[in-house]
Amino acid sequence: MTTRFRRFRDFSKARSGASAVEFAIVLPVFLMLVFGIVMFGAYLALVHDVQQLAAEAARTSVAGLNETERRSLAASYVAQNAASYPLIVPAQLSVNAATSSTDPNVFIVTVNYDASHTFIYTLPSFVPAPPPTIVRSAAIPRGGY
Repeated sequence: MTTRFRRFRDFSKARSGASAVEFAIVLPVFLMLVFGIVMFGAYLALVHDVQQLAAEAARTSVAGLNETERRSLAASYVAQNAASYPLIVPAQLSVNAATSSTDPNVFIVTVNYDASHTFIYTLPSFVPAPPPTIVRSAAIPRGGY
């Protein structure tokens, strides 16, 4: 009986595998954290880029003399400048520009981006993926008032 007790006491004092067990417990949480930071950081960069395109297109559209010219200016601005954003694929963008339905003196430019083809959605799904469609708008008053 004393040998069994001695073996149990020796086993309870053994610490050689503790680091491996702690590593196995902490690694999945750490990977979730890292992949979450990478995924949502890249997603927020995409959202920012799309918002910047919408805001600059709205500013550019102010120079138009009528609704058709404003739409054309906004769409051409997005088409010409989308390639300058490294995370955006210009073919995945669409632009909608129109006068606000609530205020005839406000022009709204909406940029839609289909992000489903970006590297974010190829990462392992340790964390829930953000929505693949990014929609951002910018409104600007006519006449600068």
